[in-house]
Amino acid sequence: MTAYLARLNAEQREAVETLDGPLLVLAGAGTGKTRVLTTRFAHILLTGRAYPGQVLAVTFTNKAAREMRERVGAILGRPAEGLWLGTFHALGARMLRRHAEQVGLTASFNILDADDQLRLLKQVMEAARVDAKRWAPQALMAIIQRWKDRGLPPGRVTAAEGTDFANGRALELYAAYQERLRSLNTADFGDLLLHMTEILRTQPDILAEYQRRFRFLLVDEYQDTNVVQYLWLRLLAQAHRNICCVGDDDQSIYSWRGAEVENILRFEHDFPGARIVRLERNYRSTAPILAAAAGLIAHNEGRLGKTLRPGGNDAEGERVSVVGLWDSDEEARMVGERVESLRRSGHALAEMAVLVRAGFQTRAFEERLITLGVPYRVVGGLRFYERAEIRDAIAYMRVLHQPADDLAFERIVNLPRRGLGEQALRSMHQIARDRGVPLTVAAAAMAAEGGVRGRAREALQALLTGFSRWRDRLAEEGHVATVAGMLDDSGYTEMWRQDKSPEAPGRLENLKELVRALADFESLPGFLDHVSLVMENEENAETDRVGLMTLHAAKGLEFDTVFLPGWEEGLFPNQRAMDENGAKGLEEERRLAYVGLTRARRRAIVSHAANRRIYANWQTSIPSRFLDELPDEQVERSGTGGWERERMIAAPVAFPGQFPLLARRPKVVEEWEQPGRPPRTATFAVGARVFHQKFGYGTVTATSDDRLDIAFDKAGPKRVLDRFVDPA
Repeated sequence: MTAYLARLNAEQREAVETLDGPLLVLAGAGTGKTRVLTTRFAHILLTGRAYPGQVLAVTFTNKAAREMRERVGAILGRPAEGLWLGTFHALGARMLRRHAEQVGLTASFNILDADDQLRLLKQVMEAARVDAKRWAPQALMAIIQRWKDRGLPPGRVTAAEGTDFANGRALELYAAYQERLRSLNTADFGDLLLHMTEILRTQPDILAEYQRRFRFLLVDEYQDTNVVQYLWLRLLAQAHRNICCVGDDDQSIYSWRGAEVENILRFEHDFPGARIVRLERNYRSTAPILAAAAGLIAHNEGRLGKTLRPGGNDAEGERVSVVGLWDSDEEARMVGERVESLRRSGHALAEMAVLVRAGFQTRAFEERLITLGVPYRVVGGLRFYERAEIRDAIAYMRVLHQPADDLAFERIVNLPRRGLGEQALRSMHQIARDRGVPLTVAAAAMAAEGGVRGRAREALQALLTGFSRWRDRLAEEGHVATVAGMLDDSGYTEMWRQDKSPEAPGRLENLKELVRALADFESLPGFLDHVSLVMENEENAETDRVGLMTLHAAKGLEFDTVFLPGWEEGLFPNQRAMDENGAKGLEEERRLAYVGLTRARRRAIVSHAANRRIYANWQTSIPSRFLDELPDEQVERSGTGGWERERMIAAPVAFPGQFPLLARRPKVVEEWEQPGRPPRTATFAVGARVFHQKFGYGTVTATSDDRLDIAFDKAGPKRVLDRFVDPA
């Protein structure tokens, strides 16, 4: 047996050596799928079954393509040249340049990025007299991308695929957009495979040429393919039928990007006589983690089925820890304390990760780690206070607090768009320089003196009047309600509500979390000072840092210790995903939970909180149904929040999609509905003097279960949990 085959286990070797006919390799998490794929590629070349140019190998990322090229070269003992190896987009572009004239382009066509694509769509809408303020161009871009992901050029879009965008004119705009792309000799990313699939469908001679060329097809992450990728692969594979797809139906988590888990589920139907090889020996996680993940994913009906087992790693290991906590603040403290404890015992920070369902959740953990002085990095995204929508909202707050803050005012004066063009902004700056006044004063003067006219003048005056009104409200309603109202009334949150891009819901959730964070501070200046200090806390140069990321961003990664917070109904499984996709949405959420658990090598800590603060109000949370689906023998449950779901309130939705940012009337929870809580260390009567670490001394004015209404000497009236105060 050759050396490269000797390194494989029996199932891996079977997947490598089965060269004839269609093959589906069901590769569970941590089972060595990359090794199988690269070894199979090299094996085809070393056995003389094909030349390098006769193998088409498709990956989802450029990084995976580079890694495959390097590994194949290492097995061959020489650089791998002449390969058709790359991402779907790269290979589609390579083919399309050879046949561009078939779709009205030339070989030198340009490829538009997302910004240019949006700009072109705006031009098309303007030419068609479609109001871009009423019908967001981002929404049209998402609709067109969905059609392209499904392999539908304008001529193939049926009534069933229709939409009510722009009163049913989306298809007309799509056709005009495609014609405009042709006239400019350009294509967007969706066109690369769409055009090529249409060419293969309609030009038998070109299809036959590629079918003769590619004797073998290798496809990575097949569970993440969309319809047009599936069609492209199926057309190319029909002649030789030597297609090998590697994937895991239990890790299909990208339906929001167009991925169709059905592609992998119907492989045997699409390729009769196909062979299935299951890779079930996991070389990453301990037996309890694998068993817990297997017990969870077994509740999904739409799967081909496999059971991971240890492949030589620690069969004993720690059981999965499920920790119930009283509230989300305590959850952040628990994670911080465990990170510090593990660090003191010699555990590398880089081998720890906090995996959250939604990006807004990282804020609490970021602030806790900053407080503890623990270096961290946000993987796959910006740190919370660096995100564009958070910077915008903070700029509004800075102007509210300090009208002379020119940098902040300049950032938000035309956000959302108020019709102020470059000329108006230059005039505003000129007035400010000539008169030596802040931009807010210059803007007021420009509006009053006719320097800006029409709707732009009205919008600018409304903004300036709004700031005066919001400053008056600060003293009456407090900073939390005022800021929430300001973001609503200014149109900023409405701007993101109208944005139909995939990122918009996450941005709205981040804004809600920002408003929630305000409640932790006594005043708006105190919060702004805190943000400045956080932003000044430069990225630590150390490479040893805790990873914070979403579960989607964690796919493909692994860590010794993984924290999985926020396993509560509405948050995880996510309510929006279930509302939009029903049972399919729930199954994808369960696959996401499976992905999270299988990122852990040695230790997985799942947590849920009885109370979570939403829009500055405390709301009771129900433990996630996924917790009940974890097998008891593989789980160690602890904490004060481990109550039964039957005792909880019927169905509060943890994260509704609606605004306003601030719930104007707090949810009333009757005393008998309260879940179990930590034991009190002291009881307080009305009139008792107490001390709070943040708000100082005060007098109890009312009590309700564990919540106290306190008139603080300096901070004024507040409602706090009794465990955060001590007798004076």
